[in-house]
Amino acid sequence: MTTLLVSEIFLSIQGESSHAGRLCVFIRLAGCPLRCDYCDTTHARDGGEEMTIADILGRTATFGCPLVEVTGGEPLAQKGCAALLAALLNAGCEVMLETSGAFSITSVPRQVRKIMDFKCPSSGEMNRNLLENAELLTSHDEVKFVIGARGDYEWARDLARRFGLATRCRAVLFSPVFGKLEPATLAEWMMEDRIHDARMQIQTHKYIWHPERKKV
Repeated sequence: MTTLLVSEIFLSIQGESSHAGRLCVFIRLAGCPLRCDYCDTTHARDGGEEMTIADILGRTATFGCPLVEVTGGEPLAQKGCAALLAALLNAGCEVMLETSGAFSITSVPRQVRKIMDFKCPSSGEMNRNLLENAELLTSHDEVKFVIGARGDYEWARDLARRFGLATRCRAVLFSPVFGKLEPATLAEWMMEDRIHDARMQIQTHKYIWHPERKKV
């Protein structure tokens, strides 16, 4: 019987991606081998409740919301993640996966909408990126770059162009590190470079509620 370590399952507003603003159930799996400098989910790095896939599906169903995101931590660090994603699809959910880009997405069911969070230089984990993942993304997937400095922006801009991410994916997202880089600064950089094929996003949920609040 497949089990996974789960940090939390909760209902909230989707705060990122092109689906921002929608109600969403978040399944946050525990465990992450990365140590990003700006990490805002350090509580999910360790521990977690051991749950079967059936238990996870049962708890998810109690919220009555079709949009479900599996996140972390780093969800693909757990071997049972692909089986969970498949089970959620079979249950009729609209499934999203947020992953760091440090693990291969070859095992992820094609119908899952992947949010690939490639790590920029100031994260301290850029060398973990498996850039071959970029070539596996499809037209319903998205790429997110969390940007904390000018060097991050230039790296993300150039990588997006190198892999043609704007035409390969549903969206390319530039997101300022909350509390570190002012959104207006990132917007100005994008305007200067006429970046018309990427979107600037902010973490909407952190502006609705206190940044540390997750559940509604």
